[in-house]
Amino acid sequence: MNIVFVESLGMCECTINKSLATLKNQGHTVTFYHDRNENEEVLIERARNAEVVVVSNIPLRKHFFENCPKLRMLSVAFTGVDHIDLEACKKRGITVCNAAGYSTEAVAELTIGMMIAVYRKMVGGDAILRIGGDRQGVLGSELHGKTVGIVGLGAIGQRVALLANAFGCKVLGYNRSPKALPHITQVDKDTLLRQSDIITVHLPLNPETKAFIGTNEFALMQPHAVLINTARGGLIDENALLDALETGKVSGYMTDFPTEALLGKAGVICTPHLGAST
Repeated sequence: MNIVFVESLGMCECTINKSLATLKNQGHTVTFYHDRNENEEVLIERARNAEVVVVSNIPLRKHFFENCPKLRMLSVAFTGVDHIDLEACKKRGITVCNAAGYSTEAVAELTIGMMIAVYRKMVGGDAILRIGGDRQGVLGSELHGKTVGIVGLGAIGQRVALLANAFGCKVLGYNRSPKALPHITQVDKDTLLRQSDIITVHLPLNPETKAFIGTNEFALMQPHAVLINTARGGLIDENALLDALETGKVSGYMTDFPTEALLGKAGVICTPHLGAST
């Protein structure tokens, strides 16, 4: 088969050579591009004759697939596939595979890190120290004893639960289909929102989950609650979030998917989409 890696995937030269040798020894034709170019026409030129394309999180839309007539499989070196036109793939009979599980530990640890950062005032404490201040008036809180509500009990949500258990938290979980997870008390969505001190969202982004947390959900949260989103930005209704922050319906928001509207807002901690970057 003609296999084309349309980008480098951040792999070192030794890993690339070892991987390509295995494929070539199996009789495949392999082309590997060492740069990342998101220009659609460049990507089409690279993949035009490919039967298999490997890509990470570069968006691929209908026009791309229309111009790659031989394509039979798309291997996404990424967990999410919301950057891929799945409908176009379905119509053309292209199998789409993702790399579920590769970032479970990394994203779960970032989630816990955000909890600690907000409760122990790490970001604000750093800023105060840099302008000559000290700890006076800075009072943090502990994770121990808090109720952590996990929305979405896939691999990452389950790993967050185990880590939260280790900190002595009570863990509530909501999943569309209940799972056999003895270390998580599974409840309905509304109960989780009402009872949690920390709410962390771990869902895929699709038409059913877009704006999954909106005005109605913020109205159920406790005023001291904090919301964490290391999954996808579109899971949160941003207008409802901004209103909730401004009116005190929620005390904080931590996200790996910042937008300009969130930067500089009190109670918001942002990281630049580095959840899987380990």
